[in-house]
Amino acid sequence: MTIQDERPDAVDLPSASSRHVRLRCDSGQVAGIEVLPFGFLLFVCVTLLFVNVWGVIDAKLAVTSAAREAARAYSESANASEAQRAATTRARETLGAYGRDAQSASIDVVALQPFGRCARSKITVHYQVPAIRLPFIGGLDGPQRVESSFTEVVDPFRNHLAGAAKC
Repeated sequence: MTIQDERPDAVDLPSASSRHVRLRCDSGQVAGIEVLPFGFLLFVCVTLLFVNVWGVIDAKLAVTSAAREAARAYSESANASEAQRAATTRARETLGAYGRDAQSASIDVVALQPFGRCARSKITVHYQVPAIRLPFIGGLDGPQRVESSFTEVVDPFRNHLAGAAKC
């Protein structure tokens, strides 16, 4: 039953009894709105996981560059003791340039042959990346250890080194 108005532009309105019946029906309800907070929480957790993985990748890039620069500093030095010091210093400077804590890295400088022309050295840089603890996912198993090694040969045609090249 509708209420009629005598005006030609009037709209038919439903009566009070038919409105009441219409409100009982749940066909206009939006279902699943209670899941939105859980979806948002899952989005945050996955984003934090990606941030953690990117931190490991960035640390790997920094450690690789530090090992390469340390090996280059070793091969450009004048003697064995200066080479050890120069390699360690250059690796720490490179890690600092990448925004990493250079004092928490461990740097291993290994001379595979006595220092001189054609001498090979191996530099290994280790760094630990702290893991983020994530709700529901848990995160990675503790801090991730990232390491990189680089070898370099002292130039056989360098000046200021004693002896002949035996490469």
